[in-house]
Amino acid sequence: MKLFCLREKLGNKTTGYPKQDVTLPARYRGRLVVDAARCEADCTACIDACPTSAISDIDGQGPKIDLGRCVFCTACTDACPTGAIATTTEFRMATRTREDLIIGDAELRLAEQLDRKARSIFGHSLHLRQVSAGGCNGCEAEINALNNVVFDLSRFGIQMVASPRHADGLLITGPVTANMRLALEKTYAAVPAPKLAIAIGACAISGGPFRDHPQVGNGADSAVPIALYVPGCPPPP
Repeated sequence: MKLFCLREKLGNKTTGYPKQDVTLPARYRGRLVVDAARCEADCTACIDACPTSAISDIDGQGPKIDLGRCVFCTACTDACPTGAIATTTEFRMATRTREDLIIGDAELRLAEQLDRKARSIFGHSLHLRQVSAGGCNGCEAEINALNNVVFDLSRFGIQMVASPRHADGLLITGPVTANMRLALEKTYAAVPAPKLAIAIGACAISGGPFRDHPQVGNGADSAVPIALYVPGCPPPP
């Protein structure tokens, strides 16, 4: 009765996304954008400031940002003397390929809808097993938030399951440490075909701040095939 009265008082708190726009605070650190026209020749301030080597200058055409390595710390925007790099409140950044996460001043190529055959298999009910392959618990906490009353992932027919044998795919977080690599490979092998794997966060995509350490695999695609990349550190629900 108390829960019923509380719901009557507060109303429905579940977000209306995707049918309704999501309003995020102005300080939210979303997708980065680059205005190459504002870059100064021979300036490397953003490259020097980036803690994960996510920024490079390709043939003097302005900075290229690897959103798969980016931890959205804004060190680059603070260092840029001309404001050529800026953050936005755009949270849609998932891509189907690793290469699409490398952006310049062109539009980001977002992930396209699954083809008709895949939608016929996964479109009405998708069961996922989450694997923390050495994560810090940041991405894992955001995945847990997907199941609360605000985001309510189950309304899309998506459920988290305890066993990979009951799953259609994996949600992978963490840089894939040496101690978790075999566990990840075995978990993926236990998922019945057809199946998919989703890399969540900078660590699972590229190794994040741990990239090139001898104890990490520089991302989940070093161990299993990835169908979707969701950048962030951590990505919001």
